[in-house]
Amino acid sequence: MSAKPVLDHPSLPFVKEAFPDVGLKASEFRGMTTLVVPREKLHEVARFLRDSPECGYDFLSHVLGVDYLDYPVETPGRFAVVYLLASSRHDTRLTIKTFLDPSVDTSGIDFDPELEVDSVTDIWPGAEWPERETFDMYGIRFRNHPDMRRILTWRDFPGHPLRKDYPLRGRGEREHYKTLGRESR
Repeated sequence: MSAKPVLDHPSLPFVKEAFPDVGLKASEFRGMTTLVVPREKLHEVARFLRDSPECGYDFLSHVLGVDYLDYPVETPGRFAVVYLLASSRHDTRLTIKTFLDPSVDTSGIDFDPELEVDSVTDIWPGAEWPERETFDMYGIRFRNHPDMRRILTWRDFPGHPLRKDYPLRGRGEREHYKTLGRESR
């Protein structure tokens, strides 16, 4: 039997020391380290990663959602919110991820309190638009976001189109949506 590989990412010891009682998990794939954080500790860990001089993740390159419906490997939740971070001071990158499991049927547009995480716009202001995109496409809300409204679809769009249970042909939006021509104002 071979021993489990030891992750040697330079930020992990500092995070582990700062949050000894939080169930953090880390993995590495193709040289990229991912830290899985419980939803209720996400904001606190994100602030530590930015403010800690040993970590110094001063750049949030993206926020994205993932739908693991019918994924071949079991995951802690159906949805995940993923944050891609970079530290210009230490020339390191880190992915943090939190999992969410819906409590209601996801084929509609009903609000689900289980699909909500704290916004990181107060830590990285550049998270504003990617969080809105994740909300619009997956229905995951960001608590304390300064402008939580749709960004790619219209206000009354009947669903979240990147959810895997959303019909590929839509629900009639294209057939009933009024097309505006160049002469329209």
